Amino acid sequence: MDLPGRGRRDPLYDEDTDRWISRAEVAEIPFTAFTSKKKSDQVPGRLVVRRIPDLNPKKDQGQDTLFDTWRFHAFFTTTPADVRDTVTADRLHRGHAIIENVHADLKASALAHLPSGVFNANAAWLVCAVMAFNLTRAAATLTTAPELVRATTATIRRKLITVPARIATLARRVHLHLPQHWPWETAWQSLYDAIFPARAPAT
Repeated sequence: MDLPGRGRRDPLYDEDTDRWISRAEVAEIPFTAFTSKKKSDQVPGRLVVRRIPDLNPKKDQGQDTLFDTWRFHAFFTTTPADVRDTVTADRLHRGHAIIENVHADLKASALAHLPSGVFNANAAWLVCAVMAFNLTRAAATLTTAPELVRATTATIRRKLITVPARIATLARRVHLHLPQHWPWETAWQSLYDAIFPARAPAT
């Protein structure tokens, strides 16, 4: 069915499949929310739906699907179409979704200390939160481990930064003894080599 307001948008990054999607399509129809309530409580607006091809369909015992498989994401907006068209509304909505994930990440870090009654303390915690967030994300990216690159900062701290290691000094050199059979040994070593490429490998 050809819906009004249908259009294609620029390629977008799909977090579920960890790749760029160039076949995303958006469409919209008029929609009234809360129709079960009285007339004064009903909210007219637009129902915008984005669909992208499912590039990782489930295997059904060797039998392929007859049609392309799509994944759908819908949202409701009261912004008029002459203010934001279908594609622009979808792009703005995705931007809000991304920043909400960042907010949740920061609240699991230094922003958990906010708010306090001192303005300068709030400002200091905010600066620390942003610095820690950027450094943690950069460290995870340097590991090139997909499960860490896409992880939250709390997961990165637990798996990569909180290292169950022992520090020892031998011949005036500091040695970091990592645990045996540690599942994140390769990722940690990649991070170490990227930061200290001229130094001896950790033992």
